[in-house]
Amino acid sequence: MVRNLNHDTFLVIRYVKRRLTVLIDIDGKHEWRDCIDVPGVRLPRGYYFGTSSVTGDLSDNHDIISLKLYQLTVERTPEEEKRDREVFLPVVDNLKLPGMEAPLEPMSGLALFLIVFFSLVAVVFAVVIGVIVYNKWQEQSRKHFY
Repeated sequence: MVRNLNHDTFLVIRYVKRRLTVLIDIDGKHEWRDCIDVPGVRLPRGYYFGTSSVTGDLSDNHDIISLKLYQLTVERTPEEEKRDREVFLPVVDNLKLPGMEAPLEPMSGLALFLIVFFSLVAVVFAVVIGVIVYNKWQEQSRKHFY
């Protein structure tokens, strides 16, 4: 959407009171459109912002012209202040990330019994078939005249 345009594109990222909002202006009309709005984002203190125009593909070239960073002063209660100091890893409340599935429930006793039982039956069946095939092979090898 931002390739080969005759005007600059803009992006605004806001993080206020645990809400991350991203607004974009790609039409050059100075009208902001919502891109994402995620409540419940908890970011730790002491990290730095970084930007990159690397796309991973050599055919694209993006230039980051400028960054303007502002620290907003927001009044917080002592409880909110304490809660924000306890955040060590970036997290989002009520958001499931890919690869972060809930742990599987343990198997019931009946399911475990059936798995073990049918596994043993399969092993016995394989051994019986192996013995039969081995005996046939032995019998065939004795009938050869050299």
